[in-house]
Amino acid sequence: MTNTLTRYAPHVLSVLRVVAAFIFLLHGTQKLLGIPEAARGMPEFLSLLWVAGVLEIVGGVLLILGLFTRPTAFVLSGLMAFAYFMAHAPRSIFPTLNGGDAAILYCFVFLYLVFAGPGPWSLDARRR
Repeated sequence: MTNTLTRYAPHVLSVLRVVAAFIFLLHGTQKLLGIPEAARGMPEFLSLLWVAGVLEIVGGVLLILGLFTRPTAFVLSGLMAFAYFMAHAPRSIFPTLNGGDAAILYCFVFLYLVFAGPGPWSLDARRR
């Protein structure tokens, strides 16, 4: 059974990359485009929230495509660490109370992609 599952691990890595990137992309479209509808208004141009939205959209698209996966994932992992310590950690030490659990998960999923790569279903794999 283990050998059978292991054979599919690279493909599941690609699926993880695409699903995480798509949900991450939605955070950016919500911030900058209001899609899906945002609880707060649009961030001010060039504010930290605006820059985060741009990185979420551009990085999300690049990761969905599997293009420049490792450097993109590195930048996005840092973005999520920064977001956690700037916006969430000051509220509480517990991620479930400070709303930072998603930021921590994204940080470590993206950090994993830095080391694991994009998987076989990616433009990076096609370019090789």
